[in-house]
Parts: sequence; structure tokens; C-alpha cells
Amino acid sequence: MPVPLLALTVGAAIVGAVAGWWPLATWADRNIRRDRAERMPLRAMRAWTAVATSALFGLLAWRYGLDPVLPALLALAGAGVALSAVDLIEKRLPNAMVFPTALAVAVLLVVASALTGDWIALVWALAGGAGMFAFYFVLALVSPSAMGMGDVKFALPLGLALGWFGWWMWIGGLFGAFLVGGLVAIAALLLRKVTLRGSIPFGPSMLAGAIAALVVLGAPAG
Repeated sequence: MPVPLLALTVGAAIVGAVAGWWPLATWADRNIRRDRAERMPLRAMRAWTAVATSALFGLLAWRYGLDPVLPALLALAGAGVALSAVDLIEKRLPNAMVFPTALAVAVLLVVASALTGDWIALVWALAGGAGMFAFYFVLALVSPSAMGMGDVKFALPLGLALGWFGWWMWIGGLFGAFLVGGLVAIAALLLRKVTLRGSIPFGPSMLAGAIAALVVLGAPAG
């Protein structure tokens, strides 16, 4: 790994750890409805979000380097970690977190397209966001017990980021979400953490599938 890319990767991981420890953990904690006594201790929340955000920031920086799209991907990863924390605790993805995430990702993708001059990528991003939203919306209509409206809304920023890279990345992220979700469901059943009629938060799997596609299918940093 070239020294500048190594420095960027380590720096991004450190920034991710700091962001996860304070603003992201606090953001997640404030959007949890349970009484303080029933919540995950804030220190534990901070540790979880710090480690997860640090890992994702480092991976994305290593893969994309100083690509102008990197800020949009980091915003998605950081907000996605905070959303996943809430989803794991309460099985919901709050509008107060999902909509700002979608807005931030969209704005940063506009900036990326302006810097690169690749406006076709922005068109792909908009199509990807709308398409993934529509896909999950249909799933929610067909099986409301399996797919919540929070998942449908979270599909919008994920689709925006994946769509920016084209249809292959979009499909990879979509497939990855269900692959991760299926593996998690099997593990939960084997460990008797859930029954066949139970439900598992899908937001974390959606984020994991998207990040996996971005890392595996993304172009290496130059």
C-alpha cells in the first residue's frame, strides 16, 4: 500500500473512531425512545459505534483514496452505523435520522459530480435511489411483517450511493443486503435468538451489503 494511501486510511479510521464515539453515538442515543434504564449504556453505545465507524471509514478510504465521492460514502457509512444501532435496539429506523442521511448523501454526490464533471453518475445515483426505494416499497406492501417502512426509506440513501457507480454496483449492494440478512437470520435461528415467526432488524444488513459491494466491486484507489 503506497504511503499516502496508508496515511489516508489510518487517518480516516481515526476520524471514524472519533465521530463514532461522540456525535454518532449521541445522535443514535437521542433517537431511542426507551427509558434511560432500558437503553444500552451510552458508553457501550459509544464503543460500538466508534469501532464500527472506524472500520468502515478505513475500508472506504483504502478502496477509494481521494476520490471526490469518498465524502458521500463516509457520510453514508457513519449515519448508517448510527441508524443500525437504533435498529438493533428498537427495530426501527427513525425518519429524523434517515431523511438527513439521504439529504447529506445527495448533496455530497452533487459535489462529487461537480468536481469530476461526471453528471451521468449523478443521474445514475438518482435512478438508483428511486429504484431501490421502489423495490423495498413493493416488498413492504407484499410482506409488511418482513419489511418495515424504515427499511424502505433507508433504501433511498443506499440506492443513491450505489447507483452513482452504475447498475452493477447497485445490484451487488441489493443482493448483498439479502445475503447478509439471510446469514444473520440462520445464525439467529441456530443460536435460538429468534423463532421462525420472529423478526430481525434489516437495516444493519442493508448497510453491510452496500458497504461490501462498495469495497469488493469498487475501483481501487489510484
